[in-house]
Amino acid sequence: MPTPTSTPEPALTNPSLQIGPHAVRPPVVLAPMAGITNAPFRTLCREFSGGKGLFVSEMITTRALVERNDKTMQLIRFDATERPRSIQLYGVDPATVGKAVRMIAEEDLADHIDLNFGCPVPKVTRKGGGSALPYKRNLLRSILREAVAGAGELPVTMKMRKGIDDDHLTYLDAGRIAVEEGVTAIALHGRTAAQHYGGTADWDAIARLKEHVPEIPVLGNGDIWSAGDALRMVRETGCDGVVVGRGCLGRPWLFADLVAAFEGRTDAFVRPALREVADVMVRHATLLGEWIGTGGEARRATVEGGGGRRAGESRGVIDFRKHVAWYLKGFAVGSEMRKRLAVTSSLEELRAGLDELDLDQPWPAGADGPRGRTSGNNRVVLPDGWLKDPYDCAGVGEDAELDTSGG
Repeated sequence: MPTPTSTPEPALTNPSLQIGPHAVRPPVVLAPMAGITNAPFRTLCREFSGGKGLFVSEMITTRALVERNDKTMQLIRFDATERPRSIQLYGVDPATVGKAVRMIAEEDLADHIDLNFGCPVPKVTRKGGGSALPYKRNLLRSILREAVAGAGELPVTMKMRKGIDDDHLTYLDAGRIAVEEGVTAIALHGRTAAQHYGGTADWDAIARLKEHVPEIPVLGNGDIWSAGDALRMVRETGCDGVVVGRGCLGRPWLFADLVAAFEGRTDAFVRPALREVADVMVRHATLLGEWIGTGGEARRATVEGGGGRRAGESRGVIDFRKHVAWYLKGFAVGSEMRKRLAVTSSLEELRAGLDELDLDQPWPAGADGPRGRTSGNNRVVLPDGWLKDPYDCAGVGEDAELDTSGG
């Protein structure tokens, strides 16, 4: 376990967040991130948090779920210790969203459903999904209405951005619609779709949304790189909790810091030496291999030739490659070794490469800062004529989810 250190940041009074019947204490949520927040990464974050907080699956496409796509059914598998089980759905068709939500409720696939209206990537917005969708107020209302009706007793929340760009802000209208349609809580990323992940998150917008919809909890998201940032966001905006995304990339122990901060344990912050980071890296890759090894391709390999475990390990290490740079940020590793570690294909190769490093290096200064994507000022790709009328739903076709099918 990485070594704790202290922080001068004063604590809040052990706050909690209520998501339907689920009390989330401390009020900390792992943001859904495509290809990142799968079961293995959630396991690591949950272990460091001591099981406290809420950990959301990566984004699941409603059409793929309804069609029982093999990859999607793998993505919604939860560890037996995950409670509450939280799924984030992406969809643009009210009827399909309703079917997906009813499927989750009727088959007991999750305990909480979050709806994605914040994704800024072109393959989503060009079809009218993600952060483009709230501009169409009536479409948003229809989707929320179908989701809440289909969920039964399950709480439905939503995550969104400020809007498409500074000239097309939607978050206040979307917040009011969410309240009217029975959404349990709202998370706001304080950026527009055009900003992607660039610039600085607008925490003032989070405060304005909280004032605008006092009836339900509002969670803040954006530029939470440390536990101190999380406490400061709550104090400055009045939000009811925080959603942490890029800040935990290569740092699942950030959730230990967050729990400690909200509980007032100022001597418990984690600053691991490289040796401890390396151990977490190997465990992360191992968990990925075990998880992938239970999937369809690995099962077939086991039946056909007994290679499921080996295939799972290799694919797990390959999938882990994208995490290497995040884990090693700030450490003296060298460009050649970084490249070598980023192309490993087995646990033995990964462990051997890490063992060649100076593992006694302490946690580097500045490694708590920004990580992950930082691009901004992008042109938002939208369906033709999308901005002509904020209420007309025309332009969302049946193929709107096809290029994201499978999760």
